[in-house]
Amino acid sequence: MPIIASINDFHRVARRRLPRFLFDYADGGALDELTLRRNVRDLAAVTLRQRVLQDVAKVDCSTSWFGRPVSLPVALGPIGIGGMFRRRGEVQAARATARHDVPFTLSTVGICSIEELRAGAPDARLWFQLYVIRDRGFMRELIARAKAKGAEVLVFTVDMPTPGIRQRDPRSGMSGPGGPARRFLQALGKPRWAWDVGIRGRPHQLGNLVPVLGADSGMEDYIGWMAANFDPGIRWNDLDWLRAEWDGPLVIKGILDPEDARAAAEFGAEGIVVSNHGGRQLDGVLSVARALPAIADAVGDRMTVLADGGVRSGLDVLRMLALGADGVLLGRAWLWALAAGGEAGVDRMLAMLAHELRVVMTLAGCSSIAAVDRTLLAHPSFLPYKDNV
Repeated sequence: MPIIASINDFHRVARRRLPRFLFDYADGGALDELTLRRNVRDLAAVTLRQRVLQDVAKVDCSTSWFGRPVSLPVALGPIGIGGMFRRRGEVQAARATARHDVPFTLSTVGICSIEELRAGAPDARLWFQLYVIRDRGFMRELIARAKAKGAEVLVFTVDMPTPGIRQRDPRSGMSGPGGPARRFLQALGKPRWAWDVGIRGRPHQLGNLVPVLGADSGMEDYIGWMAANFDPGIRWNDLDWLRAEWDGPLVIKGILDPEDARAAAEFGAEGIVVSNHGGRQLDGVLSVARALPAIADAVGDRMTVLADGGVRSGLDVLRMLALGADGVLLGRAWLWALAAGGEAGVDRMLAMLAHELRVVMTLAGCSSIAAVDRTLLAHPSFLPYKDNV
């Protein structure tokens, strides 16, 4: 493997190793990808104070979420079809998280099922992500399966009533006319991926959907199934049954507005994820870094506030914490590490992130996660908005 010194290095390796349709599916965003770029650039623009002589001989990166300790303020967020980026990739990533004592969130539309993930990574701290699906019976079944396999947290994604307009997908062959043939030809050009995933990584099915879709649960039906089965008509008042079915910590993912954050708190959720779905849904909305401070002010004393979007280093983790988050969910970062190096790549990425966070906390004069707050920002009100995307 080439020299890896940063998460961006994993990104470059992944680009070389993956067929275009997969790389563009993960790398891209909605429409003109303005929000995708803002997530990264706005977070990178957050300026921190450098403090000295603060007694940082011992730096503790651990914290606690929902009454349970985590070694880092980081969890691996849910990614659809993650198992296509490395052979049975969700299992590989989950095994790596077990060694670092951070949670792994399995997507409803992952390649590996809940049962396969638990069997392959028995020590992983499993969170399960659930979409808003029309078939309430199926949702109840998924919740029951997650509980049976020891999921600690249910992450309920609410910002995808319908898939966003992702223009890279038809251009790359992920969807649209001639998609299967184009994907096959691209796979031939990436023989290592074709052998590892295309041949040895079968079955290429959405593992959690097999019980209800059977033979129709393959990759061919991925985008179409989401468009046909996600429920755009659901409201907060419709969620009482969800709280009744799941008695553990409930996290609402996809919050970008303080009013929605307050609604989540009033509903009784224990946490939220401030997220614009990685810039893959409504283009032109606020970046997570811009939206986070107001949301943290609105509900940060009532619930656990997590955030995702644009995190590419331990420094970015610290920036999110300073803006008001209690922790971050990694998305593309772990996917690039998985594509580049499999389980060892995710292991290395988490070790790298822990080292980076410890160093930047030391240089910023913070000895613990509890000590990180908005006083660490050089510009506490954040930035006057300058859109340079």
